[in-house]
Amino acid sequence: MLRNVTVRYGRRLALDSVSGEFAPGSLTAVVGANGAGKSTLLAAIAGTVRPTGGSIERAPAQRLAYLPQRAFLDADFPLTVAELIMLGGWQEIGAFHAPGSVLRAKAIAAAATVGLTQRLRRRVGELSAGELQRALFARLMMQDAAVVLLDEPFAAVDAATTSMLLDLIGQWHCEGRTVVAVLHDLDLVRARFPSTLVLAQRCIAWDATELALREMAVR
Repeated sequence: MLRNVTVRYGRRLALDSVSGEFAPGSLTAVVGANGAGKSTLLAAIAGTVRPTGGSIERAPAQRLAYLPQRAFLDADFPLTVAELIMLGGWQEIGAFHAPGSVLRAKAIAAAATVGLTQRLRRRVGELSAGELQRALFARLMMQDAAVVLLDEPFAAVDAATTSMLLDLIGQWHCEGRTVVAVLHDLDLVRARFPSTLVLAQRCIAWDATELALREMAVR
């Protein structure tokens, strides 16, 4: 639940009194022009940006997974694909314990789902942009979150990867997870996302996708 959420970066207003609720189990696209506050909204919900005003409420025990727009990974860091995926299970093993056989099996299954079985021993720096995004989605799968936040998840990836990840998002939706994704491709939004939030720092529309995009078009 968002209640008059406002975010400022110094004097710059990024979000202005945004209110509303992502219904449990909903699949929502967040759209708007550059600088509309889309990434800021997801970061605020994830807790990586603190609102200047208003509040964000969710069930205390509700696990949340967040994929920012850019993965801040050092390509030279000696991290394998398997290790990257297993980082999604840190809540189960803690920060200072080695992953056990159950976690490793989950990571192998997640890698298979996104087509990375043959890449598990590769260093992340050897992956293409699409392969890296698949690995990051596999890491999200390991978190088994009720709420999934995706910021531009299809940026700079190939069509085959986009199709695969869209199917995975659809599966999450069918499982009753709440999925929120920042997107620019309005044709994709119309085809795959039932509800849409239109931002221009303020909430312009938050409704069924066709209604929300129609409101966006007349602004």
